[in-house]
Amino acid sequence: MPPRNPECEVVRRQLAGAGTSIGANVEEADGALTKRDFVNKMGIARKEAKECKYWLKVVSGNYIEPGSIAEDIRENEEIINILSAIINKSRAKSSRE
Repeated sequence: MPPRNPECEVVRRQLAGAGTSIGANVEEADGALTKRDFVNKMGIARKEAKECKYWLKVVSGNYIEPGSIAEDIRENEEIINILSAIINKSRAKSSRE
């Protein structure tokens, strides 16, 4: 468990914010009225996933044992790859229409 100090609280808030924003933006994308808006919201979700990956790497080895967070980083990378695939396919489909 990371220590309770101001530095850790900043990292904790950043990680929680980025991590929860991924799902919120995917939900917004699901309700998009246009393909362009859908791609934009998915792009924001991907940016938040990348930020989340950054914060996971910050805590890995500094505040949490790398072995105990490695799976979280791997899953985060999978989310980034999935979002990237969705964005790329949506853009390709839009260009054909």
